[in-house]
Amino acid sequence: MTTRALVASPETVIPPKSYAYLKASLHRLCEHDPMLPLATYLKLTRLSALYDILTVAPFATPWTFTLLTTQLSHLNGWLGAPALPAFAPIHTLLATLLGTLVLLWSLCRLTGPSLKLGRYDATGRLLFSLWLAWAMLQEDLPVLWVFLLPELLWGLAQWLPVTQSIGSSTARAAFTSAAPMRSSRGG
Repeated sequence: MTTRALVASPETVIPPKSYAYLKASLHRLCEHDPMLPLATYLKLTRLSALYDILTVAPFATPWTFTLLTTQLSHLNGWLGAPALPAFAPIHTLLATLLGTLVLLWSLCRLTGPSLKLGRYDATGRLLFSLWLAWAMLQEDLPVLWVFLLPELLWGLAQWLPVTQSIGSSTARAAFTSAAPMRSSRGG
């Protein structure tokens, strides 16, 4: 574990004004309990899917992945860390497998967004953020901030409470798109 990895922070990669704005926006979000209308949430789910397609497309083939890793290695060096290590064919295979699966997952959310898919995506993003943070603690990889910050923001945004319908203040259950259940006895 390197000393640099322990002190890496968003402030070292993001300009101070942008970081202050992001921090203030997150603080405002956390001050109250925002409720998104379902239509807005579905747009958010589609936007996150479009972001994934644009971000992960270079991971989908061995040729585009090779070009991407070259650029990421240069960026990592520009941020003051060593170049990324060379990838063996097995690493490239695993990266392209990831890229292919994420592209398919993104197409599912883009063409058929739902509250359930958005919640699953949010969970995956938060777990992926954990793995990115773990990797950053293992090696000097400031380039991973480029992926970590958006993953966290998309994951948190997709966990915001959602209103049942326009004008309703009743939140839906976390993993369903159905209204709250009533018993057959009239309850």
